[in-house]
Formats: sequence, structure tokens, C-alpha cells
Amino acid sequence: MTLAIMQPYFLPYIGYMQLMNAVDTFVLYDDVAFINRGWINRNKLLINGQEYLFTVPLKDASQNKPINEVHLADDPKWRGKLLKTIEQGYRKAPHYGTVMPVTEKMVNFTTDSIADLIYFSLVELNQHLGLTTRLVQSSTIYNNGHLKAQERILDICQQEKASAYINPIGGMELYDKPTFAQEKIALSFIKAKRVEYPQFNRNQEFIPWLSILDVLMFNDVTTVRAMLDEYELV
Repeated sequence: MTLAIMQPYFLPYIGYMQLMNAVDTFVLYDDVAFINRGWINRNKLLINGQEYLFTVPLKDASQNKPINEVHLADDPKWRGKLLKTIEQGYRKAPHYGTVMPVTEKMVNFTTDSIADLIYFSLVELNQHLGLTTRLVQSSTIYNNGHLKAQERILDICQQEKASAYINPIGGMELYDKPTFAQEKIALSFIKAKRVEYPQFNRNQEFIPWLSILDVLMFNDVTTVRAMLDEYELV
């Protein structure tokens, strides 16, 4: 059984989805410290030919709180504003008609928890793409918050009886292959390949690493599924 563990990101870039697709179980690490100005509640869209950073507003977010204790802001208008921005940016995209209803369902999910909003949205993305990866919120199952760093990751792998653990390439210095090997867990790192596809203006330079929404708006599900395999393991 292959496992990955990542902090929950809202409408993440394709590399995040590649990692999710590469494993049998994907753990949303939602009981670790929130990261200010990270990707938990932010991502990028293509608006008027330019990269546009959107942010889901939060209430009293702090790096002193775990992600699953951070709440959405008491602002009833943010969902409508975000959906309007997406509509204005992508209504002429080839797959807007099929992707926008899914987007509306994700953004309008009723919750005051950023962790639960992200969990729901990733379940919906999995279903839309036909992925079979099991998604787990770490706060609901493992009861190992007293452990830190690699020790905690190994404990989750052991609880899940994982034979392989895949981590993003940026974490190579954080984990030790011999230590994982002692526990009979193969450790590898995923490196996303740059995936290009036609955006609105073929004469304009391609803007990479936007939200998975951008990928879905311009490509059918079969094409996106193939894109999810565009990575290498090291």
C-alpha cells in the first residue's frame, strides 16, 4: 500500500493532484500548524491573461493553531465573489460548462472549517476525475500529535500498514531512506513535470502551475488523467 501525507490545499496545482493520484491513501495533514501566506487557503487562476491569486478569507488564522481549528471568516459574500471571478475568467473556456457546476458545489459547501472545506473539495475533484485514492483527515484517526516530524510520518505509515511512502521533492532533506527501510517502507520523492496545454491565447506565453481548475477548464477528463502521470519518482 502506497501512502502520501500533505497539508490540505484548496483547489491545488496539478502537482498536488499528481501526488494524490500516485498513492492508494492520501492523508490530509490537518492537525499540524497553519502556515500564514501558504497554499492552504490560496491559489492562482488565469484572469484576463494574467496570473491572479485568490484567497479564502479566514478568521483569526494563526501559526499557533492547527489547520483543523482554523475557521472561515464571517463573510457571507466571499463565496459569491470567488465564483464570480472564476466565471468571468473562464466562461469562454472549452470545458466551463462541465467544470463550473463542480466548482460551485465545492465553493458553496456549508462549513466554517477550512480543513473540512478542503477535504470536501478534494473528494469532489477525485470523483470528477474518476480517481480511487482514499482520503483521510489526520485529525480524525491517528491520535499521534505528540510525535514530531519524521517520527510522526513513520507512525502514520505503520498504522496504515504502508509499504511505500511518497513525498514531494521539496522534502528530500527532511526524511531518511535508511530509517524508512528499517521499517520496511520504501521512501521516494515525486517531481512534477511541467505540463503545458492551450490556454485562451495561443500566442501568449503559457502560464504554468495554476490551480487544478485552470487545467480542468481547458482539458477534458481523459486528458487530465494522462497529465496526472507526468511526474518522476526519485
